[in-house]
Amino acid sequence: MFTGLIGDMGEVIAVEMRGDMRARIGCAYDPSGIAIGASIACDGICLTVVAAGSAPRNWFEVEISAETLSRTNIGVGGWPVGRRINLERSLRLGDELGGHIVSGHVDGVARIVAVRQDGDSTRFSLDAPRDLARFIAPKGSIALNGTSLTVNEVEDARFGVNLIPHTKAVTTWGRAGQGDAVNLEVDTMARYVARLREFD
Repeated sequence: MFTGLIGDMGEVIAVEMRGDMRARIGCAYDPSGIAIGASIACDGICLTVVAAGSAPRNWFEVEISAETLSRTNIGVGGWPVGRRINLERSLRLGDELGGHIVSGHVDGVARIVAVRQDGDSTRFSLDAPRDLARFIAPKGSIALNGTSLTVNEVEDARFGVNLIPHTKAVTTWGRAGQGDAVNLEVDTMARYVARLREFD
């Protein structure tokens, strides 16, 4: 379980295929504090740590299944070496819940279609997969590349979010641009409300 508050920007430093994909991610986390089997959200994808170390820099490794590749932006453009990704450690009992409840189970991939300045903030417009658009509501919560954000407006399958300068500085959103594929996780409450309405 996560909150969508990014704790570090990692960097993909190695990728290989071993049946499943395996990635080594450089990070600021102390590897002695990363348990094998721990969950870390990587660009919003809940992944299991299978190895960790500190030479020549701090890193951890994760394995990524074909199912995950099919539902995330890794399957769209891969994770090339040097790519920066948002990282969040799993929520611990007593931690502040500053964003919203994020499971790390990505629902699909959205696409950035426009970027413009809005005061000091930056407005991103994105197209969601049509089957997920019904879960996105104005002023509702959404996780994009693992970042907890508030939806500003929705029109059909297109929606907008604002990123303040601080968020852009501490996440990969400072590098995001038109055409980028973004991992999208809809709000869990919206998903269950929609499911319950099917039985009305």
